[in-house]
Amino acid sequence: VMSEQLAKQLDEENALFSDPSDPVLELPLEDAPDTDSDLMLAQMLQMQFDREFDDQLKREERKFNGDSKVSISFENYRKVHPYEDSDSSEDEVDWQDTRHDPYRPEKPQVTSRKGFVGKGKNITTKHDEVVCGRKNTARMDNFAPEVQVGDGLGMDLKLSNQVFNSLKQHVHSEQRRSARVHEKKEHSTAEQAVDPRTRLLMYKMVNAGVLENINGCISTGKESVVFHANGGSLEEEPVPAEVVLKVFKTTLNEFKNRDRYIKDDYRFKERFSKLNPRKVIRLWAEKEMHNLTRLRRAEVPCPEVVLLKKHILVMSFIGAEHIPAPKLKDAILNEDDMKKAYHQVLHMMKTMYEECNLVHADLSEYNLLWHQGKVWVIDVSQSVEPTHPHGLEFLFRDCRNIATFFRRRGVADALSEFDLFNAVSGLELSVEAEDEAHFMGQIVALEKRNEDHVQKRGKKTFPVNSEDDPPLKPDSDD
Repeated sequence: VMSEQLAKQLDEENALFSDPSDPVLELPLEDAPDTDSDLMLAQMLQMQFDREFDDQLKREERKFNGDSKVSISFENYRKVHPYEDSDSSEDEVDWQDTRHDPYRPEKPQVTSRKGFVGKGKNITTKHDEVVCGRKNTARMDNFAPEVQVGDGLGMDLKLSNQVFNSLKQHVHSEQRRSARVHEKKEHSTAEQAVDPRTRLLMYKMVNAGVLENINGCISTGKESVVFHANGGSLEEEPVPAEVVLKVFKTTLNEFKNRDRYIKDDYRFKERFSKLNPRKVIRLWAEKEMHNLTRLRRAEVPCPEVVLLKKHILVMSFIGAEHIPAPKLKDAILNEDDMKKAYHQVLHMMKTMYEECNLVHADLSEYNLLWHQGKVWVIDVSQSVEPTHPHGLEFLFRDCRNIATFFRRRGVADALSEFDLFNAVSGLELSVEAEDEAHFMGQIVALEKRNEDHVQKRGKKTFPVNSEDDPPLKPDSDD
């Protein structure tokens, strides 16, 4: 705090250098401010402190801006009192209040409370097209910061109510869509199926030594994304040198009819009704693990299961040196190899139906690989048992896909889809002029009769867990 003597000295200096027209100096001596008042002294000291602070603020501003064409103003931090005149006139422009910037476009005038201004022919209501247009342009400043609205006021832009309402609705819908996209990326596997939870599971496998490293994505489908990795060891047992990680997508948008293959499967029916949609994905991965186990026991060429962790299934790699085996539709085979492949597929379908008690339900040239001179089957997550309410329909669809493909590739021995169905299933359904509608009618009737028989007996034709399957245990939610 300054001494009283210094305060009086400063007051005298101000009187000497002040403008003679200052109203304070024109006052009579008896009306001059009393410098003996503590309040007056405190105000004078505070004003002197504020001046010094503002001078320092000016120096900081000049130093900060330098020679930059775009300058930053520290005006909001000024402490000069509003009733005090500025000490210097040369810096008046620098300290100009931006709220009164002459180059700033004026806000549209608002009509009075009575709803109109003017009289007679010059009357203007709040519904005037020009007034409303400018008012709508000013309202665009209330949009979200990420929305670029431009300088509409400067261009004297006039937006009609219809255009403004459309823009407002579009902005709100984009904000909701952006929020949904953000939530999807955080809580579901979209695109490359590596959301934070999936990445954490993959990192844990690497840290545990199950995998040496993960190399990248080799395939993308509607239900999953497949990554290539180098194997390590699992419980002191070696893992194949090359493995794949099949990551099932946790979003249900791309494969909406997924429940059709699992809710009526007798092995999973009791658990399916108690799970939320996100946990169904884990059940889907578990289902493929059990189906692959059945195929391996029946010596059907297919990947070998290494590990299942939630919605990530680790399997042996079908291929060599990081190059996956080609799909049957892409494999370049001569006539003999194509004929050989057909008979292998026919034998595979019979083995799956008779020994594995399974129907692939999505068998085609896209889910068959050609490797080491033989056909390998993949993607059996949707496979069901023949006693499934739609099991025979799925089998006929598989037969139609296989028969169509091999006939196009010129295999003369290829059976029609009707004969192939009877050959695989062992049923002797009548084929009248190869009428598909009549044939499908027989299949539906057979499925209905089988379903009624199962419900009447009160038990399944096949047990929930066959001897080939390990017991089904729900995955933990750690």
